[in-house]
Amino acid sequence: MQSTKAFWIFGLVGLLGLVRCVHGDGNPLMVPLTVIQSASSKGAVCLDGSAPAYHFSPGYGSGINNWIIDLEGGGWCNNRRTCDFRKTTRHGSSKYMERQIAFNGILSNKPEDNPDFYNWNRARIRYCDGASFASEGYDQASGLYFRGQRIWSAAMEEMMSKGMGSANQVLLSGCSAGGLATILHCDQFRALFPGNTKVKCLADAGLFLDATDVSGGQTIRSFFQGVVDMLGVAKNLPGTCTSRMDATSCFFPENLVGNVQTPIFLLNAAYDVWQIQESLAPGKADPSGAWKYCRLNYTTCTPGQIQFLQGFRNKMINVVQGVSGSGKNGVFLNSCFAHCQSGLQDTWFSNYSPTLGNKAIAKSVGDWYFDRAEVKAIDCAYPCDNTCHHVVI
Repeated sequence: MQSTKAFWIFGLVGLLGLVRCVHGDGNPLMVPLTVIQSASSKGAVCLDGSAPAYHFSPGYGSGINNWIIDLEGGGWCNNRRTCDFRKTTRHGSSKYMERQIAFNGILSNKPEDNPDFYNWNRARIRYCDGASFASEGYDQASGLYFRGQRIWSAAMEEMMSKGMGSANQVLLSGCSAGGLATILHCDQFRALFPGNTKVKCLADAGLFLDATDVSGGQTIRSFFQGVVDMLGVAKNLPGTCTSRMDATSCFFPENLVGNVQTPIFLLNAAYDVWQIQESLAPGKADPSGAWKYCRLNYTTCTPGQIQFLQGFRNKMINVVQGVSGSGKNGVFLNSCFAHCQSGLQDTWFSNYSPTLGNKAIAKSVGDWYFDRAEVKAIDCAYPCDNTCHHVVI
């Protein structure tokens, strides 16, 4: 009998946001919100025109000159209606952001919970542009500001003013839409520092694949095209991609990661539950309801549905193998039904964390970052891994 753990999250909003609070340290460090008031004069504003914000906890001891910058995730908007709604939430306005948040997982300040990075300077940059910090434009009809790239720049300037410019070691990380943002901005991040600064990037749950849905359609491509077109993303995409492909294709990580020059670690669940629900088997692609239960609860999937999901896993393996071929990069691809594993204490580092090769995610990332060992960990296919923390909606 499998001992795999399953965690119940109620609703997709829970998956994208509240999941970080469901499991974790019972007494985490609570870190206040800081609004970058000076950013407004540079046009670096959220969807509603409010100033961007971040949470920061200073380093100490041996970590005082080391930094982690974590880019918040939380989906995207792809048209005027969805962006207009988003500006009334914490993902579109600093007016609605929590005044303080818990730092768990990779941002924890406890050595027993975060052995390699606990005493580093740690910051989470809040996400409020709707396009993975890559938008640029203004929609006059709705009064929507698309200024993600400017927010990125303003946030980096803020961190530099706090001492990041003299860092010895830095790590850019992010989960979900923040994982995609990490891939998009990794080389830009590297360019901020002198050559002797150690700079690496960690993209968690950021491998959104250009996949065909259960009806044979292209749900996620259509959605991403709306993001790119509506929010003016094309001008901020890497020229190494846009010189050979259309802009929408260049918003998909599979067409970006191979050209990232900075060392990057890809952390992903092979059966990414957000992609199963929103890309592979969304309701509009499944009018008969055949995937109604499987898309929310892996234990209800039929053998045929599991076979379809194995095809998705195979496509993801092809992407990460192309990246892992470079000695500087790292991979941790576990065969779990999950989404985002670095920000949750249970999955990042605990007595029952997911493991590959008997090594937890935190240990794997640390070994890769500090060059203690190469990490090219790709799991066997479901249901072989009994260390998974499967998410059930």
